[in-house]
Amino acid sequence: MGFLLTPLVSLVMPVNQAVGLLLPILILADIFAIAAYWRRWDNHHVRILMVGALIGVTLATFVLTNFPPQTLKKGLAIIILLFVVYRLFERRILGNLHYQTRRWHATLAGSLAGFTSTLAHAGGPPITIYLLMQKLPPDAFIASSALFFALLNWIKVPYYYFAGLFDFRLLLSLVWMAPLAPLGVWSGRILVKRVDRAMFEWAIIALLLISGVLLLRS
Repeated sequence: MGFLLTPLVSLVMPVNQAVGLLLPILILADIFAIAAYWRRWDNHHVRILMVGALIGVTLATFVLTNFPPQTLKKGLAIIILLFVVYRLFERRILGNLHYQTRRWHATLAGSLAGFTSTLAHAGGPPITIYLLMQKLPPDAFIASSALFFALLNWIKVPYYYFAGLFDFRLLLSLVWMAPLAPLGVWSGRILVKRVDRAMFEWAIIALLLISGVLLLRS
């Protein structure tokens, strides 16, 4: 459901302000996600992904600080709609990939994730594809993804700060939301086991599609 955060908030405020507002919330949630999968990650893959992530964060920060808000909103809409297309055709895309490991694949996946995560906190697809192709066990897959995005979110902090993307007065007014982060992580773990996954994902895809269209039209 995290993919819904940025597009929904961006419907009521500029994209660059929205990403700065949401980053501390995501970092807080990361702490509990990491604790839930402590030391189950694959250090090698996380390490080589981070090299590309630095490239992506740098490029995306340049875009955030040099493009007008309306252009950023349209760009966010395109990223969200591309994610919807990916989810609709994910099995076909992954099924048609004849994969042989190359080190530059990690750099590319990390760069794309860093770029889209910095712009929209939506860096999941490149990392999902890359880690799935490595044939990791389920726990290692989830833990490696969680650790990668936890590190990536901390990398974004100095970039966002020097780019002036943090509105500290607005952040302080939302401190009351902090307890909701661990509640969200706990609820997510419960839902994974009890809710029909296919139905849940279709609902999220529908909401993403609606938010993407609304962003394009706004």
